[in-house]
Amino acid sequence: MNVTRRQFLKVTAAGLGSSSLAMLGFSPQPALAEIRNFKLARTTETRNTCPYCSVSCGVLIYSLGDKSKNARAEIVHIEGDPDNPVNRGTLCPKGAGLLDMIHSANRLKHPEVREPGASEWKRITWDEALDRIARHMKADRDANFIKTNSDGVTVNRWNTTGFLASSAAGNEAGYLTHKVLRGLGVVTLDTQARI
Repeated sequence: MNVTRRQFLKVTAAGLGSSSLAMLGFSPQPALAEIRNFKLARTTETRNTCPYCSVSCGVLIYSLGDKSKNARAEIVHIEGDPDNPVNRGTLCPKGAGLLDMIHSANRLKHPEVREPGASEWKRITWDEALDRIARHMKADRDANFIKTNSDGVTVNRWNTTGFLASSAAGNEAGYLTHKVLRGLGVVTLDTQARI
């Protein structure tokens, strides 16, 4: 067997190094035999729907926290829901990147408004945002509601406002949304879901 000088030095250095570590008490057997904990063992699993498109894929969101009152849990992992009949556990690239979207520094977490003529956005509360939306809707409906058409037939239409319902809403929420908006006279009503 031909051994070069370089190969000889490598073998002796490796042997010397491993025997020195063994003399110091380090042995890889206990380290390799240690049981690793499953990373989701202490998390809380929550089922949800992906917010990106109209496919409505199911996702499992895993959060880690102590579950005490007023304590915020941190979302640590998101994956496709294998029990969801739409995606059966798979996610597209956008859905697979949900965790990055949730932890993004650019994610908007509070309502903001830009007043007419202003160049800056101003943060407002949720109550202010909902009151503002209701005021604008009432003013538009009062100004543009059509009770009868040109032939005198009662039509009760509100043609100047439209609504796009969420694909993530269930059947009950979609039904109630439809009934409330049709009751207000909204004609242009649609949902982004096509399933």
